[in-house]
Amino acid sequence: MLKHWLRWLTGLGAAGALVAASATPAVAAAPIAPYFQDTTLAVGSAPTTRGLLLYADEPTTLSKVSVRYDYRSLADKITIAPEDGQRCTAPEPGALVCEEPFDVVLYETPPLGSGIYRNGAKRVRIGLTEDAQLGDSGDVVVSFEAAGGRRGSYTSRVRVGEGVDLAGGPYTTVSSKPGGKFTVPLAVANAGHTTVEGFVAVFDLTYSIRTRDRFSNCRYSDDHLVSCQFDEKIPVGSGLATTLNFELAKDTYAPTNQSGYAQFMTTADFEDLTRVRETVGARAATPGNGPKLTLAKAPGATRQADQTDVGPGNDSTGWTIKTTGTNGTDLAAIGASLKGPAGAVVTATVGFRNNGPATLDNVSEEYEAAAHYDVELPPGTSAVEAPEACWLRPGTRTYQCASEMLLVAGQTYTLKFRLRIDKVIPNARGTVWVNAPCDCAGGSSFQDDIKPANDKAAIVVNASQGGGGQGDGGGGGDGGALPITGTPTNLIAGIGALLLVTGVGGYLLARRRSNRFVA
Repeated sequence: MLKHWLRWLTGLGAAGALVAASATPAVAAAPIAPYFQDTTLAVGSAPTTRGLLLYADEPTTLSKVSVRYDYRSLADKITIAPEDGQRCTAPEPGALVCEEPFDVVLYETPPLGSGIYRNGAKRVRIGLTEDAQLGDSGDVVVSFEAAGGRRGSYTSRVRVGEGVDLAGGPYTTVSSKPGGKFTVPLAVANAGHTTVEGFVAVFDLTYSIRTRDRFSNCRYSDDHLVSCQFDEKIPVGSGLATTLNFELAKDTYAPTNQSGYAQFMTTADFEDLTRVRETVGARAATPGNGPKLTLAKAPGATRQADQTDVGPGNDSTGWTIKTTGTNGTDLAAIGASLKGPAGAVVTATVGFRNNGPATLDNVSEEYEAAAHYDVELPPGTSAVEAPEACWLRPGTRTYQCASEMLLVAGQTYTLKFRLRIDKVIPNARGTVWVNAPCDCAGGSSFQDDIKPANDKAAIVVNASQGGGGQGDGGGGGDGGALPITGTPTNLIAGIGALLLVTGVGGYLLARRRSNRFVA
């Protein structure tokens, strides 16, 4: 699972930073930010696969896309060959030009509401020639062109290192109640034939797993552990181990299973993953100010050569935390009260609040929404603008909306609908229904609400005297006295923590998309 997150977040982290750093052009076309990850290759190892990732801050379709890989500074050291059956030509030594056979559609990536859109070009294989030697290094300039003058480039670094094989310890299971403390092992071994000269542990922890430690060689996002860097050597056939002290947040949903993972990577592979953060000046996780976390009493060592993990299938370890007790969630609908004459366009700010006591965390490989809710338009109105997270049920006046994946206890989650009053109907009433029945491709509705009586709230237009109530869920007014809120930047965890490794967690999760015209 962690490998999946790292592959995805490598590009996503770069995207947020690159898009954030881009100047907004005077024309309507969204700026396109390309990214191509750095690579360290071991002499004698198989080629590795890389792909150009393209990002924008709005949905974009690129036509007639061609990608050029310029590796003339390494022409005698590396090879770049097409993969995925694409059409490519080599116009000169050290260059490869590939034509995309279809349009490239940039679509929104998780988490929901991130406002970052991405897709990738066809991939290529990067390998070493017989002339490559340990210590060789150079650049690959990857550029793209598309119809309408859309273009961009990214300079990626390729290094030649020595191969090692890091292996993670066994997976373990522990138990804890919400707010409880627990300890897990962190173990790594050298399964290869070369001494490991320093390594990094990168953590993928759910929102609820927190730490109070602040080791000087580790990085943190608030109470969430992001990564730890070690300079200890691991001789061939040996291993190192320590323990980590964690605790579950008091708002952890129970009973449930929480999970955590650590992936071990060489220092060079970690640099390949994160160098883009420094390039674009994005925010990084914060180093600790306490003692150093060590896995053995080995002296620090100076790195003699760049190393890369040539057997990455076994490089992770993980933990399952069985959360005991009972700690549920109450999602309360939020309606709205609107006024206006015929022809007026008014804003309904609707949604729900997580009254707790537990946070709903549905971050998973499927990127599923934690909850769904229905928004039924009042009679006499029509939507001129609806949120991207909502879609109209065919043949109805009801929009079905998907929430974010992480719904923090105490936070409000609302969206704006722009409604035109086509006909004045006194006390016209629609409904917001959180946890409404849903046969959704992105997951079903949350079915264990501890207070279903407040799952519905009214949307009232031109309320008559004494008839404009909001229902059990409360309400808002035109223009939205209730703020559009989501995952706060000081609560980033899980995928957010890994985003901070690549440097843009705070930027990405704080970012909110504006509504789009849909009717």
